Amino acid sequence: MGRQRVLVISEDPVGEEMGGNAIRAFELAKVLAQHAEVKLAAPSSAAAQTELPQVPLDADEPQRLVSELRDVDVVLTLPQGPGRSAQLRRSNARVVYDLYDPKPLQMFEAMAGKRPAERAYWARIALDHTLEALLAGDFLICAGDRQRDLWLGALLAAGQISPSLYETDPTLRCLLDVVPFGIPPEPPAPFAGNGPRERFAGLEQDAEIVLWNGGLWDWLDPVAAVQAVALIVERRPRVRLVFMGAAPSDPAQARAASAAHRLAAERGLLDRVVFFNDRRVPYPERSDWLLAATCAISLHTEHLETRFSFRTRLLDCFWAGLPIVCTAGDELADLVERAGLGASVPAGRPELLAERLLGVIERGRSSYEPALAEVAGRYRWTTAAAPLVAWMRAGAPPRPSAGIYARSAGGRRARAGATRLLRALMRAARRIS
Repeated sequence: MGRQRVLVISEDPVGEEMGGNAIRAFELAKVLAQHAEVKLAAPSSAAAQTELPQVPLDADEPQRLVSELRDVDVVLTLPQGPGRSAQLRRSNARVVYDLYDPKPLQMFEAMAGKRPAERAYWARIALDHTLEALLAGDFLICAGDRQRDLWLGALLAAGQISPSLYETDPTLRCLLDVVPFGIPPEPPAPFAGNGPRERFAGLEQDAEIVLWNGGLWDWLDPVAAVQAVALIVERRPRVRLVFMGAAPSDPAQARAASAAHRLAAERGLLDRVVFFNDRRVPYPERSDWLLAATCAISLHTEHLETRFSFRTRLLDCFWAGLPIVCTAGDELADLVERAGLGASVPAGRPELLAERLLGVIERGRSSYEPALAEVAGRYRWTTAAAPLVAWMRAGAPPRPSAGIYARSAGGRRARAGATRLLRALMRAARRIS
């Protein structure tokens, strides 16, 4: 087999400022480029300068993707909406669907507070997209073993684990394997001197920084972080809580961030002990923040998304040798506790959280670094992507798709049509405004 042509699709712009989806697409594309000819398709961005050839994705120009699909052998993408999914089905490319982000579960939290009919509709759409991926993907990847159990159950319920497939590979890794989020091969180094002390004038040079290095989505619990720091700052007066990630731009999705900001103000801690960043830190500059911190904190409430999540920003903490205090219950929290990378705490226990946080700070960052370095070695991007590279090299034929769309096809088509119409109306409204 000659050198394959691969198209990696990102839902978000790829450049200096990137969210988790863009980071994953970009880093996996870089690994695959060592073995194939790779292009990266992403929404246009003024800052989208990378070493990989890029294809601009534009909802108003769907034919651009069609022309690209004529010349590729493999596509790597998140589950897609109906229009793009149809384009992928009609292409000759083998399609790898990335299920690292369990959107159907996340949608229950993301749409909290919306009208019941609206919540039900978008939850169903997220499920439709995921089912399409499960039914039509030639290969499926996810971030961890717990997620793999979830998707194996979904495949079984959808009638996709047949006796013949089982006989071919009783592990089913020929169809669904684990490709975790990863970290760069090189250790972090100061980038541009744009860390938290430079960002916040009130942050002292001797501050012990507790760094929230992820987003501030409503299914997370930044309020608990403020409560914990408020409990320990009298005993440890140099402790400072820094939120590195900006709050979501949509106020409807920023309830948790607003509540944390409000609590910090009420306790007299805002801009004195608790600091909120209002902008996204460029991807290359995150090392300045990670290297300046004493420990990291990542908290969430207890729900279904928690059990099957893979808190991707914790990987940066492994990379930087930064101990972690996090909520128990997900796969990475189990690893933090098991490997001695910090501490995990049950949700809803602020006093215990404060006690564990204080213990990690007092023990000191350097004492955790050997264990963090050992774990980091398992998550290099080249290691993480190995199952995907192996599948691609094996050159397995496209998955048989006869009869895949028979079940509930009418309902899916109706919802897909309604979604296309809704999005077209939204685009038209934006052009008019």
